[in-house]
Amino acid sequence: MDELFFLASKIGWAFLSPGNLLVFFLFFGVVFLVFNKISAAKKILIPTGLVAFVLMAYPISDYLMKPLEERFSTPSVMPEKIDGIIILGGGEDLKRSLSWKVAELGLGGDRYIGTASLALAYPNVPVIFTGGSGLVSLQNSEGEGALARQILTTIGIQESRLIIESKSRNTYENFKYTKVLLPKPQGTYLLVTSSFHMPRSVGVARAQGINVIPYPVDYRTNADELRIFDFDLFDHLKALEPAWREWVGLTVYYFTDKTANWFPKPGEIVEKKSQKVIPGFYSDKVNTFEP
Repeated sequence: MDELFFLASKIGWAFLSPGNLLVFFLFFGVVFLVFNKISAAKKILIPTGLVAFVLMAYPISDYLMKPLEERFSTPSVMPEKIDGIIILGGGEDLKRSLSWKVAELGLGGDRYIGTASLALAYPNVPVIFTGGSGLVSLQNSEGEGALARQILTTIGIQESRLIIESKSRNTYENFKYTKVLLPKPQGTYLLVTSSFHMPRSVGVARAQGINVIPYPVDYRTNADELRIFDFDLFDHLKALEPAWREWVGLTVYYFTDKTANWFPKPGEIVEKKSQKVIPGFYSDKVNTFEP
């Protein structure tokens, strides 16, 4: 079932990606022109052109991304004790790393910066990385886990502190496979991932019975006063693509029972058996890690 879900998600995203959709509509519009279907071509090309122009001219993608990034914030007061630091894969550029035989970071590289900072603040807890290859064509590689080990040790984290999970291909599998590796299953763990990815990640962690304290990084939106007409399509797509993917992911995960809440928020706990959402403080307990 997990295999089917993974493949379906990849095929589905190929047709739901905003960038891909623009190209698809452009292609079909040109096809209608070639066959002299002028009226049909206009109905496709004019709206597509207008949407593309607006996306290029102004960062409207921020309005889709910002609710995701604002859902969870960095703790105003960091916990005195935790049982580990969990970093989700996604900050690596697997294709380029394999191509050039060097560890390359992608847009989510801030996940490693945040993890390095926490590792210094909590020097006696394990650092748990979870992530394999999210690419269908690269399932036989060593995946993100091998890259993560190299990057984490390079930035100064002792290898003896690392717990590496490298089988997972999506957020659900991240926590499914990590759960059995946790040194304290009922402990409390700081969770590091991109801010827009945090709601879905927290929702899955709660459904798996893993107690996490969100530590979001890798913000993609602009402050209101910096949101201007700048005609930078590439920069705007860097927010639009992951934001739309997250909203789709939140919806799919909710209806496939991988989370108990469509849009998880702070101050909720989940009963493991029924996955019923209960108001309350989820991360109000901290345990001591014993090496």
